[in-house]
Amino acid sequence: MKFAICQELFEGWDWGRQCQFAAEVGYSGLEVAPFTLASRIEEVSAATRADLRKEAHDFGLEIIGLHWLLAKTTGLHLTIADQAVRKATAAYLQELAKACGDMGGTVLVFGSPFQRNVAEGMTADEAYSNAAEVFRAAMPAFADANVTLCLEPLTPAETNFLNTCADAVKLMEMVDHPNMALHQDVKAMLSEPTPIPELIHQYKDVTGHFHVNDSNLLGPGMGETDYHPILQALLDSQYSGWVSVEVFDYRPGAEHIAKESMRYIREVLNDLVAK
Repeated sequence: MKFAICQELFEGWDWGRQCQFAAEVGYSGLEVAPFTLASRIEEVSAATRADLRKEAHDFGLEIIGLHWLLAKTTGLHLTIADQAVRKATAAYLQELAKACGDMGGTVLVFGSPFQRNVAEGMTADEAYSNAAEVFRAAMPAFADANVTLCLEPLTPAETNFLNTCADAVKLMEMVDHPNMALHQDVKAMLSEPTPIPELIHQYKDVTGHFHVNDSNLLGPGMGETDYHPILQALLDSQYSGWVSVEVFDYRPGAEHIAKESMRYIREVLNDLVAK
């Protein structure tokens, strides 16, 4: 396992400060929210992408990929009935895939709950069909950039589309492309009836990325969730991808959240090794 942090936590910091701090705390990767760079990813030039990648590398970090792919955009939606909007969404996903590859990343996490919600009156079958159409159109660009689109189930409190690992896998099977994988997120999995360790083992062969957080929207170790069985399941399932800290409540401060999350992860791993 390799550990990264989602850098929108540091929004407002210059890039060098983000890299330096994350490296000092012990992370080896940064996961980028595109809206922290520009309102549209096309506005981030090839030269700027190269500079971001180089500066991260200079601090011993990788830009591992992108998430919050459609956040703060307009005119984009995954399941909408409007075919022109779906076509624009597929085109934007292609741009994101290219940008991810340019920055050295390998994964793009599709969460974006507001841009995937199913409209009233649309059937589930229609929503899945529309979403599959968008992803099928976008996937050749993911293959060209050698990056993977990871579908993120989210809780019913956040969206009415793709709420479970099984939902995401259903859509993945409809798209049927090798550059698509499952993303697992602890906060989201807490809303499923199946215990998280079981979900990790059940979907280990299709999981491409993993987020750690808690139901209180803070980082691991900052809520009630015991991470010993979660990290043990990741170890037992031989998960070798990135584990990224993603939080949604920034009130304790970026420095405290980043440090406490890493401290707790290390503590749990040390406990597991000592068993």
